[in-house]
Amino acid sequence: MNGPAAPKDPEKRRDSFYIIKNKDIFGSQMEDGKGIQYLYQNDGRLVNSAQITGGITDETELGLLRTVDGFKKLVHSIGVSAETKNPADNVEFIFQMYGKNDIYGGGTNLKTYVNGDGAEKRIYLQDASWTDDDFEPGQIKVIMEEAGRTAKLNVRLYLNDGFTAPEVNEEEGINFGSEDYKNIIKNSLVSKGDLTKLKNVIDRAKNGEDVTLAYIGGSITQGAGAAPLNTECYAYKSYQLFKEKFGKGNNVHLIKAGVGGTPSELGMIRFERDVLRDYTVKPDIIIIEFAVNDEGDETKGDCYESLVRKALNLPYKPAVILLFSVFANDENLQERMIPIGNNYNLPMSSIKNAVTPQFYKEYGAGKVLTKNQFFYDIYHPSNAGHTIMSDCIMYLMEQAANIENTSTANTDMPAPVTGNTFENVKLLDRKDTYAGAEITPGGFTDTDTVLQCVEMDGSLDPVPEFPYNWHYNGKETDKPYFEMKIQCRALVLVFKDSGETDAARADIYADGKFVRTADPYINGWVHCNPVIIINENSSSTHLVRIEIHKADQDKKFTILGFGYVQ
Repeated sequence: MNGPAAPKDPEKRRDSFYIIKNKDIFGSQMEDGKGIQYLYQNDGRLVNSAQITGGITDETELGLLRTVDGFKKLVHSIGVSAETKNPADNVEFIFQMYGKNDIYGGGTNLKTYVNGDGAEKRIYLQDASWTDDDFEPGQIKVIMEEAGRTAKLNVRLYLNDGFTAPEVNEEEGINFGSEDYKNIIKNSLVSKGDLTKLKNVIDRAKNGEDVTLAYIGGSITQGAGAAPLNTECYAYKSYQLFKEKFGKGNNVHLIKAGVGGTPSELGMIRFERDVLRDYTVKPDIIIIEFAVNDEGDETKGDCYESLVRKALNLPYKPAVILLFSVFANDENLQERMIPIGNNYNLPMSSIKNAVTPQFYKEYGAGKVLTKNQFFYDIYHPSNAGHTIMSDCIMYLMEQAANIENTSTANTDMPAPVTGNTFENVKLLDRKDTYAGAEITPGGFTDTDTVLQCVEMDGSLDPVPEFPYNWHYNGKETDKPYFEMKIQCRALVLVFKDSGETDAARADIYADGKFVRTADPYINGWVHCNPVIIINENSSSTHLVRIEIHKADQDKKFTILGFGYVQ
């Protein structure tokens, strides 16, 4: 009879800090039926997680997290644990390093398997076979046995000798029913504006009429950070709350049209397609969320105001709400956007105003949540964060429900405060044509199917953005160009960003003059990038030529579409 084996000597205690702590994750569908969750660590995300979740303040340690060489110098091992509904679940964990030359294929993958019982397993960096192309910590992939499963994930970094980390402080749970929490929600109200339109929609919903809530924005509106994304995101949660509080049966409907990494410069172009669904639906309430995306708006507010006016000018005059989300660095662009909202007397809600003061309170009276509890990563809210956003929207709805005046709201359109250049912008692609455009595709004869995909409405099924595109596949090198003769006064090109090694740059010319180079590597991941080509006071005929950069003519480039103003 064999007795129990003698235990090994305990491993030396090392300082450690969490980069992910008790985060809800969700396995999205893979082709083989398994579920996968991506958690991006590049572009400062890992550093931010070390600060917020791990409490790291040492600038040397934070700097080491930016490169693979620094990561190896700082980190001894990676501790991973997951809790799932079934403790016997097998969960694969991969920490992928990005390559310098081959971003997604050139770096080292640090892998382990853990059970869903919460027991921690370590990945020792000394055991890894590092590649010569390793550049920066890139992304974490968590693969579950079946799609649709959820888990709580913990990841912490154990440090090499000579480095220290603060003691881990356990956080109290958020009391969503407390008076202090209710005060947080109240602080989100920037302006009630004219609540008459909202009141009328609420009354119609109470009477059993069909009403539709539409949300347009970036990745937060898409649901990033929520697990599962389709039902835990703020848009779905606030729609459900509205439905439960004001609806009758199934008379309240949802349109969710968030696209990650994109500004209102793109939102205004896809408004008719993604929100109005090519004019087949008439949303009664439209919530616009671009406060953390519009740093990329070349017009610094003109595109945003053009989108707001586009919504307000719909013939059935929907209610419009401006929502200001916030990044983990406490920043957003609400100071640029609030004057626009005031100009049209719109209801406005600021998540920044609600939660940011909380992050700097000491534990004790009035302390409800921490930054780590609100944020999933540097950019996106957690499930709790999405709940808070939903509650802020519903607080605004309740203000409208309680007003007595239900007279017709003032629908006179004031002059723009920033600009309305693109108020009447329309989409031009292979499906939505324009009689004022003559297109010579040259070598852009293919159609790209590797596109940014988003989850619309309450579904988890990804929908490709701009599927009716013009794609140069790198084979028709005798015709490395696209030409269009178009009558317009403003024109926006939407092209595909990419991190793949075979992506081409394209030089853009308008009327024979070089305008700019479209570089798919600037952002480095597959998504839709709008850039302005023409912006003039009056309409005239222009010749636009998009020509593959001479050094890249054996590579690929995709024109997703155009936004034009006649």
